[in-house]
Amino acid sequence: MLIPRPRRTEPGVGAFAITPSTRIAADPASESVRLYLQQTLRGSTGLPVRDAAEAAAPSGTGTDGTDGAAGTDGAAGTDGTDTAGTQATRTDHIVLRVADDDTLPAGPDGDRSEAFRLVVTSESVEITGGSAAGVFYGVQALLQSLPADVYRHGRVGTGPWTIPAVTVEDAPAFAWRGVMLDVARHFRTKHEVMRVVDQLAAHRINRLHFHLTEDQGWRIEIRKYPRLTEIGSWRKESQVGAHVPDADGVLHPVSFDGRPHGGYYTQDDIREIVAYASDRFVTVVPEIETPGHVRAALAAYPSLGVSGEPIDVWTEWGIADDVLNAEESTIAFFEDVLDEVIALFPSDYIGVGGDECPKVQWEQDPRTQERIRELGLQDEEQLQAWIIGRLAAHVESHGRRAFGWDEILEGGTLSQSATVLSWRGLTGARTAAKRGHDVISAPDDQVYLDYRQSDLETEPIPVSIVLTVDDVFAFDPVPSDLTEAERAHVIGGQGNMWTEHVDTARKLDYQLFPRVAALAEALWSADVTGPRDVAEFRGRLAEHVARLEAMGIEYRHEAGPFPWEQRPGVPGRPHSREERAAYIDAVTANIAE
Repeated sequence: MLIPRPRRTEPGVGAFAITPSTRIAADPASESVRLYLQQTLRGSTGLPVRDAAEAAAPSGTGTDGTDGAAGTDGAAGTDGTDTAGTQATRTDHIVLRVADDDTLPAGPDGDRSEAFRLVVTSESVEITGGSAAGVFYGVQALLQSLPADVYRHGRVGTGPWTIPAVTVEDAPAFAWRGVMLDVARHFRTKHEVMRVVDQLAAHRINRLHFHLTEDQGWRIEIRKYPRLTEIGSWRKESQVGAHVPDADGVLHPVSFDGRPHGGYYTQDDIREIVAYASDRFVTVVPEIETPGHVRAALAAYPSLGVSGEPIDVWTEWGIADDVLNAEESTIAFFEDVLDEVIALFPSDYIGVGGDECPKVQWEQDPRTQERIRELGLQDEEQLQAWIIGRLAAHVESHGRRAFGWDEILEGGTLSQSATVLSWRGLTGARTAAKRGHDVISAPDDQVYLDYRQSDLETEPIPVSIVLTVDDVFAFDPVPSDLTEAERAHVIGGQGNMWTEHVDTARKLDYQLFPRVAALAEALWSADVTGPRDVAEFRGRLAEHVARLEAMGIEYRHEAGPFPWEQRPGVPGRPHSREERAAYIDAVTANIAE
């Protein structure tokens, strides 16, 4: 009962038992996966689960006290294992190996790097992957085949730790399977971020889009500009709940918590998070917001703004009117920022923002109007495109690819190599693909994980439309009306976790799960093995929640929130799907094709 659903599952006879004598044999390419599996199994089972190569050490006795004699030519040790641990499968071994094997199922564009084959017999386990990533995903299938207690960090029982005999073959439908985590509205510590990485990796999510900067906070150390974190990383208080309309229909905040909120990641913290995620085959993809959502940066360096006047880090939610000016010095500032970001993140993709940029300051500012004329532009929309274009070109000069929210399609001057993150429905995905841009789909009405999960009045701070597990399960990142060539531009999708109303790790769990399990199924399995069956998925999910509990994930239960998960008296801002669809149609009219 695996999640995501595999392409092929063939039950065998009997079962494999992990015992004190079980060892893991891995080829050099799979060594990091061996360490991961060994650590996981040792913690939960209390069994030694030794490295098979220990018994093949050429010096007399292996580190586990067994005879490890081996010939000087690298011949097999006394247990029949060669020094690399890569011979054919042998009794009581879990064998991990990478192979150039065209019998593995093909993933997107025929790629087999994330494909795997898991073969469990009563005597052994063998996992073959097209790369170490494929081996890692085979390990995830192996762990899901064990009792759920395997996900605990300490031993709670004595087993038995048995795996039913089976052959599983699988590969993903999409290359980009992501979750965006907003740490700017509410900061999450590095350990909390790494916990999210573990959760995503267990579901074969391979991208963590790291939303690091906002009006409400700047979360990454930039050594050339220390005030970004000295000033920009904290605010004096935070709005509580959503904006509510007054008698005239004008939205305004009801209350503030009166507590300073802040935090940031040092560059070594970033390196640690990136390395930790890399060991779990999750690529951390950074995003620096421009030219809007920048008030925290303007609080630190007011000269970057249109007015140049001092302002505070914003304490409200929503969209501040404050935006960057279009001076060369401001472009140079953010090029410097991107230089440090690029040095920290090996990701092929670097985010430059581009969404929800108010134009009112530009429209009213004489210097900005003069700048528009200097640059030979027609209007503020083209000015936004010019700023994004300059920063995207800088990213590309480093051999990386820029991506931004679907507003970057406005202005008509987007570099062909830029990737579009379509969030306002699938209009941006459709337009971008037709224009030849690669696309990551994240439509808010299907995968915005901050949205409320039911119509219950007890939902904590209910935001926007109802988005259920079933809704996320149905997510298809590819617009249905694209041609075959256009469909190839859709490289995948992601769920977005905005955190205005998510101020604790426990609330983060509640919003993410079990919807992330449905997201993983939508992006890994999709419709490759046939039409989706939500009832069948629900059956697997009913078993999967035991794994979530063992991981310590405080997921939302199907019956609704527990009393301690509720926020009575804190206003939300719910919408109907009809209201939301009408709004999205209106704001995307200028990019629709």
